[in-house]
Order: sequence, then structure tokens, then C-alpha cells
Amino acid sequence: MIAQPYHLYVERSDASKNMARYYAMSIEPNLFGDVCLLRKWGRIGSKGQMMVHHFGREEEAVELFLDLLRQKRKRGYRPRASVAS
Repeated sequence: MIAQPYHLYVERSDASKNMARYYAMSIEPNLFGDVCLLRKWGRIGSKGQMMVHHFGREEEAVELFLDLLRQKRKRGYRPRASVAS
């Protein structure tokens, strides 16, 4: 069982380069008792790609989650800016 929820959605946009990307991650259990790190990425508005990593222990999944988060922040990914209503 997952001790606490791990969900992340970040975006990177640069109009001058016609760049609009997203990256999403979450840690979730599967039906067999393993812990999975689900990663999704692609151009904003597209289906994108997906990768699933399987772990025996939650700590291993959290370690990869945090490493990937650091990498994405270095590359300029940030939480989505809220839209003014």
C-alpha cells in the first residue's frame, strides 16, 4: 500500500521555439502488490507516450520519482500556471 500520494504534472513552454511539452508522473499500486511509477510525456494537447516502472518496494519508486523531478526542474519544467477567470 502506498503511504502517501505521489502525483506530478509539469509543463515547459517556449513560444519562440514552438515548444509546448508536458510531463506527468504518479506512483500507484498494481493488482499484484507491486509499486509502479507511471510516466507520461509529450506535446501539450497530444496523447504522448507512457512508460511504467515496476518496483518491489515503495522507497525505490520514490527515489526514481524524486530523481526525475530534479531532472525536469533543471530543464525548465514548472507547474502549470493557473488560468485567470
